[in-house]
Amino acid sequence: MIQKNDLLIRLMNIDDLDVMVKWLNDKKVLEFYDEPPSDLARVMTRYGPRIEGKHYVSPYIVEYKHERIGYIQHYKYRVEELKKYGYPVDRVIYGIDQFIGETQLWGKGLGATMIQMMLNYLNTNKRVSKVVLDVKKNNARAISCYKKCGFREIKELSNDLLLMEWSKA
Repeated sequence: MIQKNDLLIRLMNIDDLDVMVKWLNDKKVLEFYDEPPSDLARVMTRYGPRIEGKHYVSPYIVEYKHERIGYIQHYKYRVEELKKYGYPVDRVIYGIDQFIGETQLWGKGLGATMIQMMLNYLNTNKRVSKVVLDVKKNNARAISCYKKCGFREIKELSNDLLLMEWSKA
């Protein structure tokens, strides 16, 4: 779907559920990604409808040099989410969530590259005005990555979460 050098973002499929189980049982990943440890049944329940196109979230697997390394998703903010965060309801605003599941690849710039690739895709194909995400305040590595990609801190959502926003220039 989206490729830049050795990095590929492609639609998630049923054959990816095994690697999601692996990643969603990694303590380092779960420290920052709000999911409980998972088994195949839980992963299938959560991600199966997304894979089948029966959910508003679009799921993708990130590959580096033909190996699965991470997950990224996007979704159009619904009216109730726009109102909740104080955005005008007539704007095209998307949310994204992502992680690199192969933790030995953290800190190598792959996260920033995959986020920039997704931002370019959303800007070109979905005509977004803004992309937002939430991040744990203690996730300094992610916050730094998001700022490198052009996100800025908007507000605190809770004691441990920040809302960050990217706007097209």
